[in-house]
Amino acid sequence: MRVILLSALAVFGIDQFSKWAVVHKMNLIERLSVDVLPPLLNFRMGWNTGINFGLFSDSPEIMRYVLVALAIVVSCFLLWWGNRNLGRTITQMGAGAIIGGALANALDRVLYGAVADFLNMSCCGISNPYTFNIADIGIFAGAFALVAFDDTKGEHKSG
Repeated sequence: MRVILLSALAVFGIDQFSKWAVVHKMNLIERLSVDVLPPLLNFRMGWNTGINFGLFSDSPEIMRYVLVALAIVVSCFLLWWGNRNLGRTITQMGAGAIIGGALANALDRVLYGAVADFLNMSCCGISNPYTFNIADIGIFAGAFALVAFDDTKGEHKSG
């Protein structure tokens, strides 16, 4: 459980620090756009009231709280399940990364009413219209780790 919690705390902390630094200290919230290493890395302010790629962003206000509750439920389940079933450090870190990312985005929804996204990356003549954040990276990387390094094989680990 220690690895899961440390991984969750790391992703949560890095995400919240990056949002504070870029959105507030660099004032991206008002500037809206900063080219860092164009086109590879740009900061573009985005507020996501929905889920991935803005799906369900036109939903009623209650959806904000449904998504916060869902993040908490999924995080609790992953902590319980990961502690019982994940034996490899990489998969425990993956579960923690998902938990940290989900809770960081949930905190944004509570504080701002939407998830603060600011990373935009494009390459090779393809212009990416979407923004994301460190929490999203944690969720994606964590899910990849759970799938790619699956060590459960339907068995329950004791511990």
